[in-house]
Amino acid sequence: MAIAARERDREAGRGRADGVGVALMLGSGLSNQVGAAAGALAFPVLGPVGVVAVRQWIAAAVLLAVSRPGLRTLTAPQWRLVVGLAVASGSMNLTLYSAVQRIGLGLAVTLEFLGPLAVALLGSRRRVDVGFALVAGAAVVVLVRPTPTTDYLGVALGLAAAACWAAYILLNRAIGADIARAEAPRSWGRVARGMRCSAAATLLSASVYLPVGVVVLRQHPPTPQALVGAVVAGLLASAVPLLADLLALRRVPAHSFGVFMSVNPVLAALVGAVVLGQHLDGVSWAAIGVVVAANVGAVSYRPGSGPGRTSGDLT
Repeated sequence: MAIAARERDREAGRGRADGVGVALMLGSGLSNQVGAAAGALAFPVLGPVGVVAVRQWIAAAVLLAVSRPGLRTLTAPQWRLVVGLAVASGSMNLTLYSAVQRIGLGLAVTLEFLGPLAVALLGSRRRVDVGFALVAGAAVVVLVRPTPTTDYLGVALGLAAAACWAAYILLNRAIGADIARAEAPRSWGRVARGMRCSAAATLLSASVYLPVGVVVLRQHPPTPQALVGAVVAGLLASAVPLLADLLALRRVPAHSFGVFMSVNPVLAALVGAVVLGQHLDGVSWAAIGVVVAANVGAVSYRPGSGPGRTSGDLT
């Protein structure tokens, strides 16, 4: 009982405003979107496949440097989850970047966020969550505004990225549940083990992208500017957010983390406008705001889970 009381007190303390935690979450979101924008600048030379390949290589190198996967320590069931995580992660990045190339950063990221929102809502039996789903769906229809000139392939790629992110979250939760059975609750060893699983998945994904990336780079020799953009994407959109999120989750509750992560579509639209010149009209901004509000509402009615990566997702 005393241990449980201390855990509650610690969680309550973490629920209070923490400037460092907020700064880490803001830095993670901005880093992710600026990295995606940097990658988009390299699309004319490398294309989405080339940029994603370099991004996966950089992310794997960084994660291997800070977290030795210890591949021999993973069990067969964990390996199955790691393989699934690698497929989901690699596919999510490729579909998202392909969508960004066709429909812009703000719209692509907003569509991608439907995946985490679906995970939060499908596990709920509350009527209000059905309302959140309908509101978010209506906002997306307004945002896409189907016309004869609509890039339906770009929209489909954004929705595919959403499905991949949903799978990524569910697989992370499965890894977290598997590790929790062998580790003390909330132990740093459990977090480190989860990070090793993420590193193993990233390494596997990078290995798959190695021959693909080599072919792309040989067919499309990168300019220094394009190569820098792809490397920056790997650092800012993969390695930095993961490390920042892990540190932030030690200072803020998962619920607050999920609420804050919901603003990523807004950050994406802002970065898209400033860095890529992808300006949205008032109706599009309003639709993005509604999707963000639906995400926040879903998290607020479901404490402890969220549309972004939570402590259970990151293990």
